[in-house]
Amino acid sequence: MESLTTNTDVRLTVTRCFRTLKSSTDSSDIITALRTLHSYLDEGPDSTATSAERAEFRRAHYSSALQLLVSNIQADWLHQLTAAQRAELWDGLFLAGPPEQALLVLMDAIGELRPTSNLDHVVSITEKFLQRGRLAELLWSYCLEAAPSDSQQLRETLLGRISALPDITANKLQLNNRALFRPQQYYPLLATEMLTALEHTCQALRGSVLAVMAPRLSACTRSDMVWQRVCWKLLENVPQRWMETVLTGLVQAVSGPDALGRIIGNLVVTNKKAQFVITHKLLLLQYKYETRVLRIILGYLAADRDRRPLLIQVLRSVSQAWANSSAVKHTPLEQQLYVSKALLLSVSLLKDSEIQELRSELLQCMLGGMQTHLDSNVVRIRHMGMVIGEYLSSRMDINGTKLKFEYDQDEETRELLSLLAPGACDEPEAEPVNRADGPQETAESAQNASQTTSGAQALKTDPDSDLDSDDELTPYDMSGDQEISKASPPRYLRDCLEILISSEDPVRVELALKAAESLVRKNSFAAREISVQMSKVLLHMDDKYNINGFLYLRQATMVALTVTDCIPVAHYLTTEFYSLNYSLRQRLDILEVLALAAQELSKPVTEKKAASISSATTAESTPYLGDNPVHWQQVVEKRIQSKTKRLTKKVNQPVTKATPNRYAPVAGHFFFPLLKNYDKPQVTFDLLGSDHLVLGRLIHTLGLFMHLAVNAPIAAQMGCALLDFVWAVRYHADQMVRRGVLFAVCSVFLSMPSQNLLVDISDQLFETRSWLADVAEGDPDADCRSLAVQSLVLLDKSLKKQLQDPQAPTVET
Repeated sequence: MESLTTNTDVRLTVTRCFRTLKSSTDSSDIITALRTLHSYLDEGPDSTATSAERAEFRRAHYSSALQLLVSNIQADWLHQLTAAQRAELWDGLFLAGPPEQALLVLMDAIGELRPTSNLDHVVSITEKFLQRGRLAELLWSYCLEAAPSDSQQLRETLLGRISALPDITANKLQLNNRALFRPQQYYPLLATEMLTALEHTCQALRGSVLAVMAPRLSACTRSDMVWQRVCWKLLENVPQRWMETVLTGLVQAVSGPDALGRIIGNLVVTNKKAQFVITHKLLLLQYKYETRVLRIILGYLAADRDRRPLLIQVLRSVSQAWANSSAVKHTPLEQQLYVSKALLLSVSLLKDSEIQELRSELLQCMLGGMQTHLDSNVVRIRHMGMVIGEYLSSRMDINGTKLKFEYDQDEETRELLSLLAPGACDEPEAEPVNRADGPQETAESAQNASQTTSGAQALKTDPDSDLDSDDELTPYDMSGDQEISKASPPRYLRDCLEILISSEDPVRVELALKAAESLVRKNSFAAREISVQMSKVLLHMDDKYNINGFLYLRQATMVALTVTDCIPVAHYLTTEFYSLNYSLRQRLDILEVLALAAQELSKPVTEKKAASISSATTAESTPYLGDNPVHWQQVVEKRIQSKTKRLTKKVNQPVTKATPNRYAPVAGHFFFPLLKNYDKPQVTFDLLGSDHLVLGRLIHTLGLFMHLAVNAPIAAQMGCALLDFVWAVRYHADQMVRRGVLFAVCSVFLSMPSQNLLVDISDQLFETRSWLADVAEGDPDADCRSLAVQSLVLLDKSLKKQLQDPQAPTVET
């Protein structure tokens, strides 16, 4: 009965105040009404309202009072108040009541008011609301046992307003937005207020449990069970739709798996959404995180007995993803590297007993995944397969044998290998203060070190030592000496050929191979007589004597022969490319030699090599490019840069003498023979089938030939033939083949005359442009997307230039 009377009295008083604010023009009545409303918010000893009346006002009338003030923000009585009265009575109502109701009314007002001084007034109050720590009070009110009575809908609305405050204010205020509302200042403020609320929570809880926990806290200073319980409860109550965002931020912010475990506990065991995010989404669906995030997630799963089954589940999922042939072909390299790291870390955290239980699954993953990775023509993917294959075989210990591959370590392989060592990703553990053997060991170590130092000094200063006096003499510098060889290098090209064919002496063969290129370039007449025969010998030659720089020396000589006697050697090499009983390595060597020879022929004669390369040192320092086709793609980028106009100051350039292009007359002999028989599978060679490594390199080579044929009369014919060839494999599953196709298309648009694009391939231009747009948007490989964009830009420039030329030939002409 008393409660009903209180509610009625408060409602009647508030109604009278509302009526006064709406209709009265007397400033004294307005001030009295505002002070009456304030009395329900004051909790000091001078307050005239009882606690029950204050509670009723906060529950049922506070929001209505604030909404009334906002709706009458243009009233005359508000402008009759002094600045001090307005700040105390009008602004103070927003800053003294329940913070959640005040924030909602302020945010609604900002969204509804038009850009006037009234909006500026509300924005200023909102700024004061944040500056006075009202957000911390709001969060703390929901941490108390007597939490405000609200609905789920109200709580969701409140959370949305708090999180989206920068967006709401930016959309409304635009250029007049306040600095405090911007994300760079607001979100750190919000984080500080959250920490303040948590501090209040921990202080409140410590009052009852600190006496029980004090002995344990004294022994384990890094374990604060109050904070752990608070954090676990906090994470359990996170809404499901926000769980991913919270966990993603946590795993990036914590210092290690132990810290993550103390904060979220076994949340992944009890919460399905958290389990999906931690064990699946952050490991298999996203790959933008650093390696330390993987260490933290997997270390967290392995650290607790209840969570360890999830580590086994993760290992199964990651191993299946790593061994999936479709994923290897169609996912970005960065994601494959991310999954490889997750697989290595998962296996490294398993015990030997768990490895034996999963032996069959790991063996299937190793065999299938290694086959898929080693079949790829991307070097990085092959290296991933080699590293993981070696480690899995060592952990499973199959019949005591371990796989071992030969590969050059790069940054990626070194990073993968570093994952096998225990990671120091957690905060450093405190060193024990008291150790039984600590001082004794330290003293002994210092004594041993002192004895060692004194002994070493005695050896240096003792005049009676047994050291031989000759040792004090300065040694003679012999670093520049060369070993005298009984054999001498050949002086004639035919002698060099004879040695390479019949000699079994490793020294003579090495000398002949080193001298071959120089002899070819010095005597072009003799080289033309035996060019094809010598090319055949070099193509079939093996490094059976382990000669330093063998691959480079052989390749340089074959390039010199091709440049010296272009048509016969090019005809021989292009014919042998499709012949039987050649290894894939030999076919790749043919393509590399042809590409290097074409590049040399396309350069001016004045840029020819000044001297032949005949020393083993030069051969060792020059990288062999046979396994790296990526450098060919740089040609396109250089050509695009050369066609880009830039406004700069004129600089006097030296006059370059015009020289004939030696490649243009013979371009067809390099290009067209390689387009024959590509669709006829041989006994040992299937270009359109399993040998996609050679297919990708072939398309790269043809694209390079096309690029070098710019301004050549045969360029238009080459461009049409190349587009017809690559059109059939434009959707190839292997990314290196797709890169080659796009490189070739880019070369066509760079080198083919623009008028021929409209005349010769007008029927294909629309479909080609549509295909390039699809690749630029949806191809999983970043290089393919980049090349597609470049091709689109080049095509549009060529067509625009041609269509703007009034004298250009059209399709009809």
